[in-house]
Amino acid sequence: MAVKFIILGSGSSMGVPRADGYYGNCNLNNKKNFRTRCSALIQFNNQNILIDTSPDLRSQLLKNKIRSIDKVFYTHLHADQTHGINDLRPFFLISKKQIPVFADIKTSKYLNSTFKYCFKTSGDYPSTLILNKLKKKYLFKNKNQKIIIESIPTEHGKIESICYLINKKLAYASDISLFYKKDYKKLMKLDYLIIDCLWYKNHSAHFNLDQVLSLVKILSPKKTILTNMHSDLDYDQLKKKLPKNIFPGYDGMSVIL
Repeated sequence: MAVKFIILGSGSSMGVPRADGYYGNCNLNNKKNFRTRCSALIQFNNQNILIDTSPDLRSQLLKNKIRSIDKVFYTHLHADQTHGINDLRPFFLISKKQIPVFADIKTSKYLNSTFKYCFKTSGDYPSTLILNKLKKKYLFKNKNQKIIIESIPTEHGKIESICYLINKKLAYASDISLFYKKDYKKLMKLDYLIIDCLWYKNHSAHFNLDQVLSLVKILSPKKTILTNMHSDLDYDQLKKKLPKNIFPGYDGMSVIL
C-alpha cells in the first residue's frame, strides 16, 4: 500500500483569514486561500501518523474524516504547532491506549510543562499521551510493509525545528529559516519538498519566496510545495509566478509516495 501525505493546514501562525477577518492580498472567493495553521498527516497501512497539533486540529481532522491517530511527531514548540494537543483526547477514549508522542528535548519540556495533564494522570482524568525522546530515525512496520521517518534539525530563527524525511522521498519542513549544509545530501532530488514560504519579504525565522526558489535550484526536487503561507500570498497570483514544478500548497492537499 502506498504512503499518503496530507497537508492538513497550510497557513502561517494566525491563519488566513485571521480571527479578526483580515485576509490581506488573498481572494477569499478561492477556497484554497482559506488556510488553517500547519499540521500534516502520514497515512500508512491504516495507520495515521500526525505531524504537529495546530490550534485548528479539530476542524482539520473532521474535514479529512480522520477517525484514528496512532502516533504524533512534533516539529517544534511554538503555539501554532502545539496548542491543538487536547484534540487528541477523543482518540485515546476510542482506543483506551496512550498515544505515543515524539519530540526533541526543548519541545518535550514545553509540552510537559504546558500540557502536563495530557501526560500525567490527575484525579479521574487519565493521561492520554506518552512522551518519547525524538530519535534520528524510525522504522515502522505494518502488514509486511514499512515506513522510515528521519528527523533532521533545521534553524527556525533562534530555535531549532525538525524537518521530517519520509521514505527518503518527501521532506516536510513547515517552519524553517535554514537547512544545515551537512544535510543537503539527504535532501537532494527528492520526489517532494514541502517547504515553509511565509511571504515575499525577508523574515528572521522563515524562508521567503526568493529563498525557496534559490534552495530549489540547489536541491533539485521533482516537485516543491509551499506551506506556512501568510495572507500576503494569494493562491492564484502566486501560482502564476512559480515555475511549473513548484506549487502553492492548500489545506487538504495530498500526495502519494
